[in-house]
Amino acid sequence: MAPSSSPSKAAAGTESIKRKKMVIKVYIASSSGSTSIKKQQQDVMGFLAANRIEFEECDIAANEANRKWMRENIPEESRPATGNPLPPQIFNESKYCGNYEAFFDAREDNAVYAFLGLTAPPGSKEAVAQAKKAQQ
Repeated sequence: MAPSSSPSKAAAGTESIKRKKMVIKVYIASSSGSTSIKKQQQDVMGFLAANRIEFEECDIAANEANRKWMRENIPEESRPATGNPLPPQIFNESKYCGNYEAFFDAREDNAVYAFLGLTAPPGSKEAVAQAKKAQQ
């Protein structure tokens, strides 16, 4: 009986680890007619993929629930003065990180992990920059 309980404990431990992992969600529009929006979406997703940052694409063009959730969860101060927020919009689980401009600024400042609410991996430009700031 003891051997059968061990695997289930191990599986339960693995599940709790999976639940704790943050999921970056990039809200995109797969059928956008805007070349600018398409380039911005590709820029964000390409950077995340190149840096092995796991993310989930959430299409607001093909999924009304995604569109509604995205619009409802962007803070008031981050919304455009007129109209609806345009993709790409970036979240860490349900926490709003920012739009393309905020992502671009974070990338230029070597602060993408902080922007995403993640810990920079040791040896990365961002981790080195954070260590230098901490020493000052």
